[in-house]
Formats: sequence, C-alpha cells, structure tokens
Amino acid sequence: MENIIFGIRPVAEAIESHKQIERLYIRKGAEGQLMTDLKDLCVRHRLRWQEVPVEKLNRLTRGNHQGVVAQIAAIEYVEVADILERVPEDETPLIVVFDGVTDVRNFGGIARSAECAGVHGLIAPLKNSAPVNADAIKTSAGALNKIPVCRVGSIRNTLKALQAEGFQIVAATEKSRKLIYDADFRRPTVIVMGAEDTGISKEVLKLCDEQLAIPLIGSIESLNVAAAAAVMLFEVVRQRIG
Repeated sequence: MENIIFGIRPVAEAIESHKQIERLYIRKGAEGQLMTDLKDLCVRHRLRWQEVPVEKLNRLTRGNHQGVVAQIAAIEYVEVADILERVPEDETPLIVVFDGVTDVRNFGGIARSAECAGVHGLIAPLKNSAPVNADAIKTSAGALNKIPVCRVGSIRNTLKALQAEGFQIVAATEKSRKLIYDADFRRPTVIVMGAEDTGISKEVLKLCDEQLAIPLIGSIESLNVAAAAAVMLFEVVRQRIG
C-alpha cells in the first residue's frame, strides 16, 4: 500500500494540515484519550474511518501504527469550480463523470483517453469509485497527474449544477436507440460513464439530456467501459475539429 502514514499523532497532523486522506483505518475496539481526540478531529473534518482488525493494520505496515493507518491521496484533488475556471476561453468545455467505475485500470484507461481527447476534468463520487492510486496513475500513463480530478458527494447534484451552467449531460448506454453519431458534441458537454457491470444508475440516467449508444456489429453485447469512453470521446474530437 503506497502513500501511507501511521501512528496517532502523524495521522492527526496530516489531517490538521489538510492533506487529502484516501483511506483511514482504525483498530476495532481502540480506546484512550489520544484515539478519542483523533476521532473527534475526523468528525470535525468530516473524514470517515473504517474500523478493522489489528491484523489488517499489521499487513499495511510493520511500523508502530498505534492502531491507526492512513493512506494519503496520490494526487491533489480539485473542486468542480476549479475545473470550469481552467477551461481556456477558446475551447468548448468537456468533462467526464464516473458513475460507479470501481476498477482502477478502467479508471486509469479512461483518464488516459480523456487527456488525449482534451477533456478538461474528471469527476468521480467519493463513494463507490476506484481509488486514484499508483495502479490507476500507471494505467493512465501519467494522465491523472495532468488532468484535474474532482470527487463529489453527490453525482446527481453535481450534474444538476453543470446543467445550470449550460452543459448537456450525455449518458453512454448500449440500451439507447440513438447513436453517438446523431448527437451534437460542439456545445459544452458532460459524458457520463457507468459501472462495469450495471452501467449508469437509474437516478443518474433520468437527469441526462441524451442517452447514446455505440453501434456494435459483433455478438458481444457491450464494450469495456474504458473502450467505450475512448470511442465516445473521439467522436467529440471528430466533431469539434471537423
């Protein structure tokens, strides 16, 4: 496990200095004033922790963890407003939203295609999403160090806010009869990619302005989500540079 810190005081100092904590593990049944203070600090910073057996902590580090191990985020996350502010004036905004993509290689693969296609930012949920770790960064060929990434508590609320900013929300789904070639991507666009097994959630689909399918000739019913994202993104590129 990369980017880890352990021990009550080092973890508390990391939280107080606003380091972005990816995961926080606390030993089940851990007690004492310092541990109570740490949990209070987490509550104040709205930071969730997971209570685990001591064996898990011992596997994560051989150091004196005192019942606490934290994983620091491998990248610096931004806010949605930061993504919008960074879009050059002469470019049409393009954002990719992840709705339940949990495989780090798919996450990294989509990020790589997105960076190549000139996407201005990636948005993922805080829960039920692949961690942006060393494997994801490696799969992205370093794209995750270049493209802004935002994590949000609610994908639905974020999409509503982007609609209010003038974005069209486009769902990639094989269930649609409308093809990606029949859409107009020359306006500000958000492309939503769904979970590997179940696709985009019904609640998010309802918000989308367009539901678009990639035409498939073979007998397999769907593309891998990273491959589908690449096809979608480069249709956007084709329309915009054409």
